[in-house]
Amino acid sequence: MKYTFGLIGAGNMGGAVARAVSLRCKDGILSNRTPEKAQALAEDLGFTAGSNEEAARESRYLFLGVKPHLMAGMLADLQPVLRARSEPPILVPMAAGLSIEQIQNMAGGDYPVIRIMPNTPVAVGQGVVFYKSSPGVTQEMEAGFLALMEEAGKLFPLEESLMDVGAAVAGCGPAYAYLVMDAMADGGVACGLPRPDAIRFAAQTLLGAAQMVLETGKHPDQLKNEVCSPGGSTIQGVRTLEQRAVRAAMMDAVIAASEKNAALGK
Repeated sequence: MKYTFGLIGAGNMGGAVARAVSLRCKDGILSNRTPEKAQALAEDLGFTAGSNEEAARESRYLFLGVKPHLMAGMLADLQPVLRARSEPPILVPMAAGLSIEQIQNMAGGDYPVIRIMPNTPVAVGQGVVFYKSSPGVTQEMEAGFLALMEEAGKLFPLEESLMDVGAAVAGCGPAYAYLVMDAMADGGVACGLPRPDAIRFAAQTLLGAAQMVLETGKHPDQLKNEVCSPGGSTIQGVRTLEQRAVRAAMMDAVIAASEKNAALGK
């Protein structure tokens, strides 16, 4: 095999994964239905750009970054290429709602599969990556995958039955965080802060709050209470958020995203 890492589908999520992998691996090939996009990303990361067929034929770990509704057609076209290989590829799909068994059926063989659900912060080394290996994945294969993804952030093994839920929290979560960040910054602008400052302040605040949870091990509610002094301004802000049902809205967003993820595979 010519390449350790191959990627079909160099969109936002696939590109973020490729960026993380490029910090550990220098022999990779990228393919995209818009070739110019793959070429630009490959040049930026030091990889090679090629076709789907080349990636499928020459890659040990073949990452599949195409949308769920496009996966079956793409893999059907590649079945002859995959069957002709002397050594089977390790397929690494990142499509919500598609199980390991579905990917194997679409690919036309009982190939080793490491199903992943990453989020876009993998591009800056602060991502969450859930993964589940099929029975055909050896310890050596999984160790190689973990080494490839070492710079992506935190990797968590997760049962397939929980993948859609995990993706609704971590995969979709950055969008929720950006929405909150933008709203916090808008509030600051409304009160007189310059927008660039307001955005930086909000971003650093969310980063620091997340780090407090991870490093202290305290429950988020406990940390929230520690900020809310009796009769202070913070508790008034929290009261307003509770009045507007922000907590319930966030829970509903995760539930809606989880249900959508599950529906994608049907």
